[in-house]
Amino acid sequence: MRLYELITFTVRVRTPALAMERLRHSLEQAAAGCTLMGCWASEIGPLNQVAVLRGFVDEAARQAERERFLLAPDAFGVEEYLLDMKVENYTLFPFLEPLAPGGHGPFYELREYNLVHSGLAPCMAGWETAIGPRTGEGYSAVYAAFYATDGRVPRYLHIWPYATQEQRLDVRTRAVKDGVWPPENSGPLLREMHSTLYLPAGFSPLH
Repeated sequence: MRLYELITFTVRVRTPALAMERLRHSLEQAAAGCTLMGCWASEIGPLNQVAVLRGFVDEAARQAERERFLLAPDAFGVEEYLLDMKVENYTLFPFLEPLAPGGHGPFYELREYNLVHSGLAPCMAGWETAIGPRTGEGYSAVYAAFYATDGRVPRYLHIWPYATQEQRLDVRTRAVKDGVWPPENSGPLLREMHSTLYLPAGFSPLH
């Protein structure tokens, strides 16, 4: 799958667990061609957020699911907890394949970067060169990276699983010290950087 959707629910204080229990059932009602990849609650960063990542077999399937939940009454079952809901479309970087479902975390860092105009192509070129060494022996895997196709563009999303916060700090520090990350010349391409650390729901395929 190359096409994805990230839904970020902002819910009332002390309701993320309740919201995820509702989502466990409502996400099963998705239209054909839609696959749940992960569901997480924010732990560090903007709090009281629940992120849902889904993949689609094609654009028609993504649009059918979008229309289904937009037109249905309380399609996700979380309306009583909901403060805000953001839906974003993403396309997988062409040289990456996401990790298979399973226990790669439990910490998942979702990083979103806003790029300068015309920055996407050189950004992906840098990633294609550097991601092999960054995910090699002694470092850590990336779940995947995606570029946005709606909203504020160009921007991209990358998701990194870690067993512990200590592992995250260690790997990131050593990767920079060893010169394997970040990709060469990536700094001038970046305008803004946002990061949130999430923990998985019990039913999340990525956990």
